[in-house]
Amino acid sequence: MAEKKLTRSNNKVLAGVCGGIAEYFEIDPTLVRVCYAALSLLTTGFPGVILYIIMLLLMPLPPKDYEQLD
Repeated sequence: MAEKKLTRSNNKVLAGVCGGIAEYFEIDPTLVRVCYAALSLLTTGFPGVILYIIMLLLMPLPPKDYEQLD
């Protein structure tokens, strides 16, 4: 079995953080984005922005696909 790793996603709106979380937990990325936005707004926005920046810095980029489509 392949080991799951939390990485940023290529399915991104800003930096791929919410998309990466959605891929890790195998749920819809839109649901993660809506929940994250709602939680950020309910906490006056500032902690959500700080948490997003921390996750952006800590989560590695996704592995590159070495196959190139012609």
